[in-house]
Amino acid sequence: MPDSNRRGNPLLRFFGNQRWQFITIPLVAILMSLITASIIVLILGKNPLTTFQSLLQGSGFIPKPNYANFKNVFTDFVDTVDAVTPMIFASLAVAVAFHAGLFNIGVSGQMLLSGFVATIVVGYSPLPAVLAKPLVIIIGIIVGALVGGLIGFLKYRFNINEVVAAIMLNYIIQYTISFFINTRYVDPVSRQSRVISSASRLTLLNVPYGDIRMRIPIAFVIAILLAIFLWFFFAKMKPGFEMKMVGLNQVASRYAGVRIGKTLIMAMMISGALAGLAGVSYYLGFFSSIQPNVLTSVGFDAIAVSLLGNSHPIGVIFSSWLITALSRGGTYMSSMVGIRYEIAALIVGLILLFSAMSQFIRQRINALISRSDRR
Repeated sequence: MPDSNRRGNPLLRFFGNQRWQFITIPLVAILMSLITASIIVLILGKNPLTTFQSLLQGSGFIPKPNYANFKNVFTDFVDTVDAVTPMIFASLAVAVAFHAGLFNIGVSGQMLLSGFVATIVVGYSPLPAVLAKPLVIIIGIIVGALVGGLIGFLKYRFNINEVVAAIMLNYIIQYTISFFINTRYVDPVSRQSRVISSASRLTLLNVPYGDIRMRIPIAFVIAILLAIFLWFFFAKMKPGFEMKMVGLNQVASRYAGVRIGKTLIMAMMISGALAGLAGVSYYLGFFSSIQPNVLTSVGFDAIAVSLLGNSHPIGVIFSSWLITALSRGGTYMSSMVGIRYEIAALIVGLILLFSAMSQFIRQRINALISRSDRR
């Protein structure tokens, strides 16, 4: 009888499979946010379909009515790929920490420090591209892992909450790097750090392809491969399984022989390394300089993006795409539809708000399933 009840209800059949809830629950959150956003757009006297169409056009998913020289829908799409690359790395960093029961709120600081060190060591050097680009990636991994490992060590050795430690390190990194940029590396015109060499940049610029000129983000392939590896790591490998055990129950994990301290530090080092990759792909890829005294919002947005992807490495890829596309399409939407750019930010905020409610949505759906099974 329970199975027949579930088969008779298409909604329960769709959402009842807990194996796929890491996909179906975020879809509910997105649908609820789009419905809410549509109501707001209607109140403003605009057509929601036209609004969402312009968002997709601005991010390169569908063609615009016209383009400037050397541009087309593909160049817009590749620009979005360049922007989404650091978001994938940053969201994976948050997801890894979540799996171990930790909250890495210091991703932005780890991004900034990794980007700064790579900038002054490689970005201002005369190294050729064949050496500079791999070295930038290596520095990002090492610097981010060291900062993340420090947070994990403080958590294990002195029981310092990782959120407090990460926030304090954010401030230390932000103001220290701002001092060095303003006193040693500032560009007097832009008031940002001096532009790095093209050989060290992880995004290739103005690459000719037929009649167009496009950006090619080298690190995007690395981000996708790492997401796939992390899925395998948590699903099939012993260290990943132990990390999830610690995140669920430290007492039971210790009883099972898992070394808690080692696992926590390893989780934060992996998280920090991914944040470091986000930093170098952001400051030496999507951008080519660093704005002093500013922490990028990418590291903070990654928290909600990871929640939207249910902290699943593959889900994180799609949630990163969604949030980045909406953010990038907002400017074009504003000019074409006549809706202020803040509405695009509002739509993103609604998606993130409903994604933060994903656990509540999951509980309610599972409760409905249980009630249906008892009938």
